[in-house]
Amino acid sequence: MPIIINLDVMLAKRKMSLTELSEKVGVTIVNLSILKTGKAKGVRFDTLEAICRALDCKPGDIIDIDSNS
Repeated sequence: MPIIINLDVMLAKRKMSLTELSEKVGVTIVNLSILKTGKAKGVRFDTLEAICRALDCKPGDIIDIDSNS
């Protein structure tokens, strides 16, 4: 079951750019872009927590599993 990253969805819902999220979280735009496109091999819990705080969401709003595969 592939993992789906919905970071772009949450950014759109919060009307926030990747650059703005990068500044709030302290993670480079390149690393956030890798995560956003689903190319990341993993994500640290402290990074995930910082992203969730900045976007006012829960980890499940960003990370999901494609149960159809």
